[in-house]
Amino acid sequence: MRIVKIATAAAIAITLLGSVAVKAEEILIKFSHVTNGTTHPKAIAANEFAKRVNEQMKGRVRVEVFGGGSLFNDDKLLIELIKGKSVQMGSPSLSKFESITKKFRVFDLPFLFDDINAVNRFQQSSNGQELLRSMEKKGILGLTFWHNGMKQMSANKALQVPGDAKGLKFRVQQSDVLVAQMEALGATAQKLAFKEVYGALQTGVVDAQENTWSNIYSKKFFEVQDGVTESNHGIIDYAVIVSRRFWEGLPSDIRSELETILNETTADRNKLSYDLNQSSRAKVLEAGGTIRQLTPDQRAEWKAAMKPVWTQFEDEIGADLIAAAAASN
Repeated sequence: MRIVKIATAAAIAITLLGSVAVKAEEILIKFSHVTNGTTHPKAIAANEFAKRVNEQMKGRVRVEVFGGGSLFNDDKLLIELIKGKSVQMGSPSLSKFESITKKFRVFDLPFLFDDINAVNRFQQSSNGQELLRSMEKKGILGLTFWHNGMKQMSANKALQVPGDAKGLKFRVQQSDVLVAQMEALGATAQKLAFKEVYGALQTGVVDAQENTWSNIYSKKFFEVQDGVTESNHGIIDYAVIVSRRFWEGLPSDIRSELETILNETTADRNKLSYDLNQSSRAKVLEAGGTIRQLTPDQRAEWKAAMKPVWTQFEDEIGADLIAAAAASN
């Protein structure tokens, strides 16, 4: 009888230990992005998401952020996310999805959105949410959009009307739409990594560039340009993506709580991004930079010069999707 009691007690002890071990097992989420430092809108959002998860889901889920491409660059990130083992989440630029779907090119179309509020309305619409789901079959789920902000143009000469851009060499991101945008102005486009932009402007490798106020100020692009034209002609944004295999393998309550935290972080950080761009604009002026504004007629002239790009990429993006985005204004 005593042997049975001892065996039973041992079995109970093993069961309890096993239960404790299961409860103690923490889900690790590695979050990868390519931005350096801690003041960039994407870095701020990623760090805030990790902070909230690590506080609110302590002991159950832990998020580790790997910035500056220290884990993977964005191209490698997409490959590894599909595998779902070495990284679970990331936030690449929208242009990085071209290898999977061309529909994200809608965000590169010039003068499609009047302002950041129009971007928000489109992204939160059924069309915008469908874009996030467009990579499911490839093993990647889109969860939300993070803003950097609206783009402005700068050059080594004044840019007031479309003809001013003719013959200039513009640095652009890795996007065929942006190349076509510059060609529509009679300019040439050169795809360069973000870290190379200041040096390229300084040495004359390129004459001009397009970027958000926060990037223009933080990277001091205005120091090596004649001025900045406040064009608000495009958007720089990111999509928060996750491995479908990893995400669907999570317990439903864990997944739901992560979604809530991510949505709250997104709302707060996207507003902060807007505020950061406005303060960066003011700092450009304080530092002696020149800002040129467009009259309504001049803006209409720029839009008319670039709008043929919409038609050029209509087959790849979809006429209905372009129309839905334009209707968000």
